[in-house]
Amino acid sequence: MASIREVAKIAGVSPATVSRVMNGTANVDEEKKQRVLDAIQETGFKPNELARALFKKSSKIIGMIVPNIENPFFSEIAKAVEEEAFQNGYKMLLCNSANNPKKERMNIQMLVQMQADGIVIMTNSDRTGKKIAECGLPVVVMDRKLSEGREIAFIESDHYKGGKLAAEHLIECGCQHIVCLRGPMKFSSGQQRYQGYEDVCRKYGRKAVWIDCDYDYDAGLAAAEELIRRYPDTDGILASNDMAAMAVYKVLHQNGRRVPEDVQLVGFDNIEFSRRMTPELTTISQPIEEMGKLAVQMIIHHGEEISYQKENIFDVELIRRQTTKKKGEAE
Repeated sequence: MASIREVAKIAGVSPATVSRVMNGTANVDEEKKQRVLDAIQETGFKPNELARALFKKSSKIIGMIVPNIENPFFSEIAKAVEEEAFQNGYKMLLCNSANNPKKERMNIQMLVQMQADGIVIMTNSDRTGKKIAECGLPVVVMDRKLSEGREIAFIESDHYKGGKLAAEHLIECGCQHIVCLRGPMKFSSGQQRYQGYEDVCRKYGRKAVWIDCDYDYDAGLAAAEELIRRYPDTDGILASNDMAAMAVYKVLHQNGRRVPEDVQLVGFDNIEFSRRMTPELTTISQPIEEMGKLAVQMIIHHGEEISYQKENIFDVELIRRQTTKKKGEAE
C-alpha cells in the first residue's frame, strides 16, 4: 500500500501538503491540489484512519457497549444506533461487556484511545458511573440510571407506566392471582416496573406477590419453576422481560398449564421474537428504534455544541397478542 510520502513524491509536493488536502485543514493552490488528488487516485492511497483520528481528535466512531449481546433487546437497540450513525456519516463499534466490569472498563479505555466521538452504554455494573466520569468522552446512558454518572444524557422508557399497564391488563383479563417476576431491584428499570405493579395491586386491594428474576432466559426458567412450586394457583404472570416470558411459557407448557386458558402472560420490551413465538406474546412495547436514534443524535449535538434535552423518558404501550384474553372474548 502506498504511503503519504510516495503520494507527495509523485505529486511533487511535501507530505504536509498531502495531509492538508486530505484533511481540508488549510487552503492549497488548486493546481497542487489536483496533482495530489491525481497521485492519490494513481496509487490507491488510503489514509491511516487512526492517525487521522489522533490528528483531528475525531474518528467518526460511536462506541456502543452492551452487557449481553445475546439478549435481543440490546442487539435491536444496537442495530438502531448503527443505522442512525451510518446515516450521519459515523461508524459504530459494538462492544459486549458480558456483564464483566473489567471487560467493560477495557472497552471504555479502548474507545478513548481510538478517539471515539462518544459512547452509548447499557450496563449492569454499579461501578460504571465512576468510569464514565473519568473517561473524558461524551456518554449517553440508556435504560437504567447510574448513581454516580456524569453522562451527557440519559434515555429510558417509562418503566413505571409499563408495570402499571401490564398489571391492569391482567386484572381486566380476570386474573385473580397475579405474580410479578420482578427484574433486578438494583436497577432503576426493575424498581420502577415492580412499583407500577405494586401500586395497581394496592389500588385493587390485591396482595403484591413476586419472585426475583434477572433479564434473561435461564433466569426465567428458574423463576417459573419456583413460581409453580410456591404459587400453584397463579393465573396471571408479569414477566421481567420478553426473554424471561418465553422461558415461563416453556415451563408452563411442560407442566400442562395452558396459555392463556389457565395462565395469562405479559412480557416487557416487544422484541421481534415476541411476535414470532406461538402463541404470540402480549407485551409492553419500548420504542427501541427511536431510543437508539436519539442516543446518536445527542452525541452528535454535543460535539456540534447544539442544545439538547439531557433526560428523556419515552412512552410505552401495551401490545395485546395471544398470551392474554379478556373475559368474554372468543377462543
